[in-house]
Amino acid sequence: MAKRASTRRNSAYSTHNHSSKPASGRSKQRKKAHKNQEQTAEIFELNARQNVATAYSPRLDTQPLRPRNKAQKDYIHAITDHCLTFGVGPAGTGKSYCAGALAAQAMQDGQIERIIITRPAVEAGENLGFLPGDLDEKFAAYIDAFRDILNERLGAGTVKYLMRHGRIVAAPLAYMRGRTFKEDTFVILDEAQNTTPAQMKMFLTRIGEDCKVVINGDVNQSDIKGDNGLADAIKRLEGLSRVAIHTFEREDIVRSGLVRDVIDRYECE
Repeated sequence: MAKRASTRRNSAYSTHNHSSKPASGRSKQRKKAHKNQEQTAEIFELNARQNVATAYSPRLDTQPLRPRNKAQKDYIHAITDHCLTFGVGPAGTGKSYCAGALAAQAMQDGQIERIIITRPAVEAGENLGFLPGDLDEKFAAYIDAFRDILNERLGAGTVKYLMRHGRIVAAPLAYMRGRTFKEDTFVILDEAQNTTPAQMKMFLTRIGEDCKVVINGDVNQSDIKGDNGLADAIKRLEGLSRVAIHTFEREDIVRSGLVRDVIDRYECE
């Protein structure tokens, strides 16, 4: 009995000593790895909650487009009633917003199947090569204003879906060569003062039957040398029955009073 009890005590002593030994190097590594995983999981979870794009998305506007002055009202009627409309005038008059909002409204109402937004890849002192990414990513910076308008009128998720499926297309003007704008298409050419007469002719000859085309620009702010295609086209097409030419004045600026003052100072020189 004494021998058997002694054996049990030795066994218990041995077990106690074994459990009280410091953890082996491998065990330490496992604990450290587990702790790092927990920290990584916490960091990932924190980053996953950050959604910058959503934070800056414009508020969805479900109300019909309402003109802010008589000039915008006449411009909207011109786009509605004509196949081809020129919106000409200074910055801040709502040329781009009205055109983009009408395109979104037509898409929402099922009147069209596709929106095409284009502009010449001409900038004031810079070029596309300085921007990061491929051509689509470079050009995206130039149609961000229209994307904000479409996001506001249709919702950011809907716009992403339509762009992914080719129902909203944004491309440089040079990519319009060889296309035909069909009857279910709403086309917007922005910053048209930076087209050459040859580029404008190429664009205008893409127009098919019963499509809707809007051309916007300010003939006084061309970034190209020589004649610009916008001014040339207005002279050539004025008086055609299916063409409307709407001119905005300095008094029609709705962006801010400061913009009106800035334009006055630049244009009075």
